[in-house]
Amino acid sequence: MRNKRAWFLLTVMMVAALLLSACPAATPAPGGAPAAGEETSAATEAAPEAPAADAGGVQIPDIEEGKFNVAFVYVGPIGDGGWTYAHNQGRLYLEEQLGDQVHTAYLESVPEGADAVRVIRSLARKGFNAIFTTSFGYMDPTEEVAAEFPDIYFVHISGFKKNDTNFANLFGAMEDMKYLAGMIAGARAKADGSNRVGYIAPFPIAEVIRLGNALALGMRRTCPECEMDIRWIFTWFDPDKEREAAISLLDAGATVVVTGADTPGPVQAAGERGLYGIGYDSDNACEVDPEHCLTVPYWHWGPAYAQLVQQMMDGTFVPDDYYFDADTGIVGLLGFMEGQEPMPAVPEEVIPEVRELLAQMLAGEFDRFDIFTGPIYDNKGNLVVPEGQQLTQSDLEGIDAELGAMLGREGCTICMNWLAEGFVPDAEIPQN
Repeated sequence: MRNKRAWFLLTVMMVAALLLSACPAATPAPGGAPAAGEETSAATEAAPEAPAADAGGVQIPDIEEGKFNVAFVYVGPIGDGGWTYAHNQGRLYLEEQLGDQVHTAYLESVPEGADAVRVIRSLARKGFNAIFTTSFGYMDPTEEVAAEFPDIYFVHISGFKKNDTNFANLFGAMEDMKYLAGMIAGARAKADGSNRVGYIAPFPIAEVIRLGNALALGMRRTCPECEMDIRWIFTWFDPDKEREAAISLLDAGATVVVTGADTPGPVQAAGERGLYGIGYDSDNACEVDPEHCLTVPYWHWGPAYAQLVQQMMDGTFVPDDYYFDADTGIVGLLGFMEGQEPMPAVPEEVIPEVRELLAQMLAGEFDRFDIFTGPIYDNKGNLVVPEGQQLTQSDLEGIDAELGAMLGREGCTICMNWLAEGFVPDAEIPQN
């Protein structure tokens, strides 16, 4: 198995090099709680002097005195119809729930890497009490700045690093919803007399791989003869590349395209051919083509944000590896949650099975470890998870023994660096 630490460092460099740089726009949004006040002032005074309103040409939003000020750093625009849109919904939920106690602000389209360090540091200097950073490539920048400002709270989304004082990570069991989406994709392909589904994968990191594996395993549950093709695009947000990848998969015979990136463009591309797509991240992703969109595994960040910020304000916040299961409400499946109806193109025969399994997930009776219980073979025919064995959280996050020890965590035994049976046999995880 390859060295995860080296692979992670390489991945971060690839992210910084390949993401499109966009001029981030500062957009303060009034919200509504008592400021951390004296502690934040102390941290700010201890930091090196620098223009708080400028971070590489980015205008840093102001805080509001007398409130608990929370900043969000976004990798894409809030209108992406996906990942960043969902996080901004969570920010608005936070404001609604905590009212005049909090003030929130956000910066969108902030590139990962050195630019992120400057932006996060400038927000801390400005006096924000808490900073949420919402992309994998912000992990090391957030860790760096959190060490400089011990009296400010930091939460990083989708990573695995934390400390014991002021820095936590947050994610949720999206593999549950991806598994259900795979069941729907397989049922749709089978109903159409097809055996090919396509997956658009942003980066070769454990998160993307395990969600793709959950998708493939779900597909095989309803269509044992189906195969999943894959396209790596090396970006989270690039509408052109996402659309090109979808077209490539459709040209290769896929009748359903499932995206792991940030925009609903692949759903639209499939619909233009009378075929089908599955979106990702936000509950509005099917709006581009309701007739040909099957479903969307989406995030509901608001309750988690409100819970953590309330703890910060109360002085009870403890940094941790927060990985919430489906029964917390952090993830959903469009068309199958309470008060929703399945999209019109979902095959009738799969609806009861999806509903039943989702109900088990929401009741805490079926979780991500049940999905990844052996026997599981990889797409080369090798047995990777023996019968009856379940992957651990460290396995799912792909952390090896060396990096796990560095982070104070258990290393993985069956690291998530393989593609599950169901992916076409020649599919590979890029190594560089």
